[in-house]
Amino acid sequence: MSIMGNRDSEPTPKQWPSLAWERQVWLPTSGWSVNAEFEGGGQPYKSSIPPTIAALTPEPDKDAREAAEAAVQELSRFDAELGGRVAGFAPVLLRSEAASSSQIENLTASARAIFSAELGSKSSRNAELIAANTRAMQAAIDLSDALSPAALAEMHRVLMGDQMRHTPGEWRREAVWIGTKSNSPIGAEFVAPHFERVPALVDDVIDFSARRDVPALISTAIAHAQFETIHPFTDGNGRTGRAFAQALLRHRGVTRNVAVPVSAGLLADVEGYHHALTAFREGDVSPIVLAFAEASLRAVANSRELVADIDAIKESWQGRLTARRSSNAWALLDVIAQRPVIDSATAAAALGVKQPNVYPALQALTEAGILKSKAEHRAGPFWRTDEILGAIDRFAERAGRRERS
Repeated sequence: MSIMGNRDSEPTPKQWPSLAWERQVWLPTSGWSVNAEFEGGGQPYKSSIPPTIAALTPEPDKDAREAAEAAVQELSRFDAELGGRVAGFAPVLLRSEAASSSQIENLTASARAIFSAELGSKSSRNAELIAANTRAMQAAIDLSDALSPAALAEMHRVLMGDQMRHTPGEWRREAVWIGTKSNSPIGAEFVAPHFERVPALVDDVIDFSARRDVPALISTAIAHAQFETIHPFTDGNGRTGRAFAQALLRHRGVTRNVAVPVSAGLLADVEGYHHALTAFREGDVSPIVLAFAEASLRAVANSRELVADIDAIKESWQGRLTARRSSNAWALLDVIAQRPVIDSATAAAALGVKQPNVYPALQALTEAGILKSKAEHRAGPFWRTDEILGAIDRFAERAGRRERS
């Protein structure tokens, strides 16, 4: 097998072990299938057997190694650049990562729909699912100090909490596969390992991710690819796996303050990302390392543009708001830059005042043209800043495909 980036002067990297396969028999739950009468209701197929990796050391090619080193430097530099301003941008960047990760799974919604869903709006199912992904990303960050199988299960539980058919937070007890048919693994592009192998494989990938002798971004890319190969849940594996990647970056100290939207970088070449996962399963680690490195570099550049846009918007607000300086309206500017759709209860909690006392501030920002108000069905009035929402949507458009809902 060829390894990307080889040069005559460079020793060939050691090959990563590829998947093995084992025979299984598919028994449809209905008891009926094509050829069932000839095969007694069962059809043979093969499920994968991933290698255990805790004791393996990945050796990507020179191009991938250099790209990974450059990406780590850029991620850390951007994280440090925000400095004392991190509190103002961390929430927006976290939600941008969650939305981008969801877009890879073809779950798309506008920034307005996503922030509204966090406040209880039921106008967009996609937005509700992306809001759940934001909570899973936050859980991943919160759990990054002590990564474990239980932490992975908790990320999934938070993500899939309202989808009980997918047993949130529990390892699967059935076959899963990637392919065009949803009712059978026969002929699937990839069949994940038999469910009985899942607990040991999850333990193994956690042990691998705990090692400090593997460079941080290489470790993150490999652990993510192995997680996606294990596919430990019935659904939500991609989103959970990218939350896991964010936790790993925080765990290794690459990012200390913000979740840089690496998934937004992957969105620029989703097909390449999927091909890199396939190459990993075939024994080539370089493509997935290179995919994560290039995605990180794109994400940092895109995030810097988002931060600059928000800075410019906030500066323009300073000249438009005429309320007295002691007014809560000035303090509310920072709040709406982080949460560009807000209700009175959230605004009051953020300012530490009683809810009736926040209405004058909301009114002042509305009169200044900074906020707009709209009554949401069954959720009461919401206030929004279209300028910040527009900046976030432009970030998504730069990252990749985006559909409004």
